[in-house]
Amino acid sequence: MRMASSVTVCPSLTRDNSCWPRRTLISSWTTSLRTKRVHNNIVYNEYISDREHIHMNSTQWETLTDFTKWLGKEGYCKVDETPKGWYIQYIDRDPETIRRQEELEKKKKQDLDDEERSAKFIEEQVRRGRGGRVEEEAPVFTELKRESEEEKVAFNLSKGSCSSTGASSKAGSALGPSALQAAGSAKRKAAGHSLESKEKKKSALDEIMEMEEQKKKSVRADHWLFPDIVVKVVTKRLGEKYHKKKGVIKEVQDKYTAVVKMIDSGDKLKLDQSHLETVIPALGKRVLVLNGTYRATEAMLDGINERQFSATLILDSGRLKGRRVEGIAYEDFSKLA
Repeated sequence: MRMASSVTVCPSLTRDNSCWPRRTLISSWTTSLRTKRVHNNIVYNEYISDREHIHMNSTQWETLTDFTKWLGKEGYCKVDETPKGWYIQYIDRDPETIRRQEELEKKKKQDLDDEERSAKFIEEQVRRGRGGRVEEEAPVFTELKRESEEEKVAFNLSKGSCSSTGASSKAGSALGPSALQAAGSAKRKAAGHSLESKEKKKSALDEIMEMEEQKKKSVRADHWLFPDIVVKVVTKRLGEKYHKKKGVIKEVQDKYTAVVKMIDSGDKLKLDQSHLETVIPALGKRVLVLNGTYRATEAMLDGINERQFSATLILDSGRLKGRRVEGIAYEDFSKLA
């Protein structure tokens, strides 16, 4: 590489050049690449697009590979070598960025604590709904007997009544048919009232669970990769061999990077989540919810709404198993391998 005659090289940028790598990183990442993992050639090409740039042969590094290794050694970037070359990822040590990351981690921990408290609260409501009752003893069945042929036999079918049939028959004989009808009506009303109160308790519990679900809907993560899901490669940088081809995620690294095994060729690729998209299977197939309220929940695809780009799922795991949910966006679930 030849340096343009119109460019004057600063002495501090010639051999020790402590500010040249910083200038490279700032001009490359603060515009569009940010802290993404990218090929070192992409970063270098963006840097040299500035006509005022410093040429590589004006520095202490003879090749871009040497400079890349130096960035990793000095801790400016994370670097790794692949069959396609060297990749670098800028380490942002800006105090404001670190503070935001710490706040995000703190918020996630707080959300987890809130979920645990909500689960305990629901368990307590269920226990109170049961009223702390101990299971009643099993009824003892006896032989049906009557003292005389003229004595009438009355049957009491209300729950928990296990008195002897002899005593019931005597009481029925003494009170007469009208009294028996009145007693039966009162028992039916009591049973109806008991069912209504159970329904009220159940609906109150449902309301609590719905409130918790609404609370979780506002919490979304910016990463959606999970192992054992089928994804599609959407980047064109890898060529037609992999573009629009499907693979299975075998491993997730740093939340945003996945090791994908291609279904057709069996090749393994290390890709950023921005180079992948979810896969929608046929109806009745199993999927995994990747974001939103039901994150990390397995489900079955029950329907597709093409106008709203969403689907209807039947949850197949967790405490809400069996629930049918609608309006799950295409990008929030993917086919299970």
